[in-house]
Amino acid sequence: MNDFAFPPAPPASVAVAGSKLRFPVHRIYCVGRNYAEHVREMGAEPERAPPVFFMKPADAVVANGTPVPYPPATANLHHEVELVVALRSGARHIAAGAALGHVFGYAVGNDLTRRDLQAAARAKGQPWDTAKGFDHSAPVAAIRPAAEGHLNRGRIWLKVNDSLRQESDIDQMLLDVPGIIAALSGFYELRGGDLIFTGTPAGVGALKPGDRVEGGIDGLETLRHTISAPPVA
Repeated sequence: MNDFAFPPAPPASVAVAGSKLRFPVHRIYCVGRNYAEHVREMGAEPERAPPVFFMKPADAVVANGTPVPYPPATANLHHEVELVVALRSGARHIAAGAALGHVFGYAVGNDLTRRDLQAAARAKGQPWDTAKGFDHSAPVAAIRPAAEGHLNRGRIWLKVNDSLRQESDIDQMLLDVPGIIAALSGFYELRGGDLIFTGTPAGVGALKPGDRVEGGIDGLETLRHTISAPPVA
């Protein structure tokens, strides 16, 4: 017997590559404005628009290969392929030199964004929650354990219907993985189970129902999903 008023939802989790184990998701942190060319395509300059942090709910994760329903309240859903860092442990005020010791592994993710809502919020100086933290907004491929090696370079790309939309290298991130972990831990107590979406390169663009999305990073499982029709009200 327990003290819950009703049965709790099952915990969010992500597959671990080469294993039957699941990675339990605690929080999803995201980094915006972390590739210079993406900052410029959004109409700003990297020197005057440093990386920013925001969050998605843990249950926004979507398993690889699972269709993503086109979300409500938007007419401009965008893809953003990203390196995702999964933490095995955490703390407050982690030094950059110690940061990689907290990493469980790496995966490919898609930071789906309601771009029209983000633009409206930015124009009014409002937060990005409705633009970024909606249902099914964080598709993630299986996590490759860091025991196979840490990532500091490698091609990152995304295709829609076999057409290349985004392509860069993760060594182009303005704030690297240790720097991201160190900076985030100054704002939050990081914990095992945290996922960190590390930012997207240039080439973001609109998606529509029926689109097939593929995203990859050298050495990691390719992320694949389709955009399905909006759910019936």
